[in-house]
Amino acid sequence: MILTKQYRCIHSSSCQCTKGHLSEDVIFLVFHHLNWNPKLIATLSCVCKWFDDLAKRVLWKEFCRTRAPKMMLDLQSSGSHSVDGNWRALGKLLIYCAGSKKSGLFNSIHNPAGHFVDQTRFSRTSGRSFLLPQCRTDVLYVSDPCEHLDQGEEGDIGYFRGVFKSFATSKVRKMLIKKNAKLHPTKVCPYCKAKLWSMLQAKMIPQSASCRLGSYEDCVEYYVCLNGHMLGNCTLLPLSDSEEATELE
Repeated sequence: MILTKQYRCIHSSSCQCTKGHLSEDVIFLVFHHLNWNPKLIATLSCVCKWFDDLAKRVLWKEFCRTRAPKMMLDLQSSGSHSVDGNWRALGKLLIYCAGSKKSGLFNSIHNPAGHFVDQTRFSRTSGRSFLLPQCRTDVLYVSDPCEHLDQGEEGDIGYFRGVFKSFATSKVRKMLIKKNAKLHPTKVCPYCKAKLWSMLQAKMIPQSASCRLGSYEDCVEYYVCLNGHMLGNCTLLPLSDSEEATELE
C-alpha cells in the first residue's frame, strides 16, 4: 500500500518533487524490507527527482553495503566516507554488465547486450592479476567474466568489470599520467560517465590477466575511468573435452 501511494505520487502531473512525498525514514524502512531492490530504486529514480536525490545519498549506499559488505568496508577503510565516483555508479557496476555483442567495447551502437546480472563475485585477489608488478600494492576488485557465448567470428566473449580503492592516489593512475596516456576522445564510463583511459594503448595489461580470465593472451582489453571504475572484454579459450564433461555433470 505504501508503494502504491508513492507510485501514484511520483506519477502525478502535479508532483513538484519538493512536497507531498513520504518521509525519508519511511522510504528507508520500505526499501530495507525489500532488501534494497536495485531495479525498483532505478525505476523510481527515473521518474522523480526527489526520490533520485534520496537514492543517491542513501539507498544506493545501503544497497552496496548489503550486496558486497566486505568489499565496501575495504573500499572505505582509508577513512573516506564515500567512494570514488558515487554510490549509484558503484551500485550499477555491481549488478550491470555493459557488454556488447561485437568485438571491441564501443563498436556496437545499434545492438547492445548490456544486462542485469543476479550475482557476481568480485575478488581483490583476482584484481592483482590485472596490475603490473610495480602497481600491485594498489587495491583492485575485479569480477569473474560474464560469458557471452557464440558471438559469431569472435567466438565466446567474456566481459568483466571492477573498481579501484582510492584510485586518485593509486600507482596505476600515477603511471598513466607519467606515460602521458590519452583519454578516449568520445567514450565515457557506462557507470559514472567519466572519461576513460585505455590500458591496452598504455601498454599496462600484464600477461597474468589473460591467465586469470582463461582467455587468449592477445585478446584482452580493458579501460579505467577517472573515478577508478574498470570495464573490459576478452576472447575466452574453448573448454577442453574434459572440462566440457565436467560442465555437463
